[in-house]
Amino acid sequence: MDKKIVLGQVKEPTLFEHVAPVFLTDDTINERKEKLLKEMKKSNFDAVVIYADKEHGGNFEYLTGFIPRFEEGLLVVEASGKSTVILGNENLKMAAVSRIEVTLKHSPLFSLPNQPMDNDADLEDIFKEIGLADQQKIGLVGWKMFTTTLHDPKGFFDIPYFIVSALLNCLTENSEVVNAAHLFIGGDAGVRTINNANEIAHYEYGANLASSCILNAMNAVDVGVTEAELGACLTAEGQTNTVVTIAATGQRFEKANVYPTHKKVQLGDPLSMTTAFKGGLSSRTGFVVETEDQLPTNQRDYLEGVAKPYYNAVVHWLEEIKIGMEGRVLYDKIEAVFPKEKYHWHLNPGHLVSDEEWMSSPIYADSRETIKSGMIFQIDIIPSIKGYTGVSAEECIAIADVKLQQTIEKQYPELWERIIVRRAYIKNELNIELAEEVLPLSNTVAYLRPFYLEKNQAFTVVHCY
Repeated sequence: MDKKIVLGQVKEPTLFEHVAPVFLTDDTINERKEKLLKEMKKSNFDAVVIYADKEHGGNFEYLTGFIPRFEEGLLVVEASGKSTVILGNENLKMAAVSRIEVTLKHSPLFSLPNQPMDNDADLEDIFKEIGLADQQKIGLVGWKMFTTTLHDPKGFFDIPYFIVSALLNCLTENSEVVNAAHLFIGGDAGVRTINNANEIAHYEYGANLASSCILNAMNAVDVGVTEAELGACLTAEGQTNTVVTIAATGQRFEKANVYPTHKKVQLGDPLSMTTAFKGGLSSRTGFVVETEDQLPTNQRDYLEGVAKPYYNAVVHWLEEIKIGMEGRVLYDKIEAVFPKEKYHWHLNPGHLVSDEEWMSSPIYADSRETIKSGMIFQIDIIPSIKGYTGVSAEECIAIADVKLQQTIEKQYPELWERIIVRRAYIKNELNIELAEEVLPLSNTVAYLRPFYLEKNQAFTVVHCY
């Protein structure tokens, strides 16, 4: 049976408004800590030192439930389970509400410039007080898991030098310090890569929100609206975006600008829009036109040359992904229908999502890492064809086996109902034979309008027997 991608009349997906955030339970937090301690034991870590700031707080927040915002912060977890936070002036109060029990140490070095330096002390001395000087193997966890093959990545640290230097200075020559980000985000065994039902419900809030924003923004596209007006559609409920909001019409990056401006949308413009919150990103790229004859003359074949092949790859991804599949297999499946040599995509065709937009990915060339129940993915295939505008329909889904699906249905029936509605839309309206383990967390999975002004049209699949 062959598939054909067609542009036709398609009703919009259902949006779900007033969906409240789901908090992580105490059981989930305890489970998270136990998972980390188990992985630490496997690798003989005596302690891990976890760094955080506003941009790089996911591993820290995984256990504490908060980030230090405009300050730096450290969480030290020992193999015994004892945990200590080192915080600056304006986050001292947060230790009392940490989701795991912690001992508080104050370091004004983590505070903003010119603030009081009361309790000023060398970080080396604080580390010694905690007992790190006596440990044999310590893991440093920033946010990045380095995967270079040119060097041993164990010695790469994405943490401010003054922190790394202080730690190294307090240790003995017999101590070993290595990058341990893989304990959290490694695709094979990272503790953050697998989510339980509570975590999936927690992250679905952001995916639902982002996809509602992107559909509202698509519906707001018209000749004469400004990027700023579209950008306003891409924010919601006061939530912090996990990426820079994109509402870019016409020529991008004028004067190196990456933010929405008051530039007005014009007929024939390429237009890119992206928003993301914890748990999900939604992105679209297309043209501000109604019909093909309004496309730039040198891109009249945009549908056949770029957009339809891309959409076919997205469909293939959704239909072919399976629990237990090695990442390289899915990578090769996308390569087979959307060859890199022709379409010039160069990143991973899918990656894991969590508190951050891109956590890590088991999907890469020659990957032996497997797709597992509980993973949350962003479909992320980005073509780049010279002379053509790109195309994008990035969205988020969860992978769940029967047991996890049953748990979600039992514990979060309203979430389950949203998932059922989304699956039915993808299968019945878009005619995509969605894999059974795929749970759409976004409302707009596989919903792609290449022509923004023709709001009733989107791509669908026609099966040719």
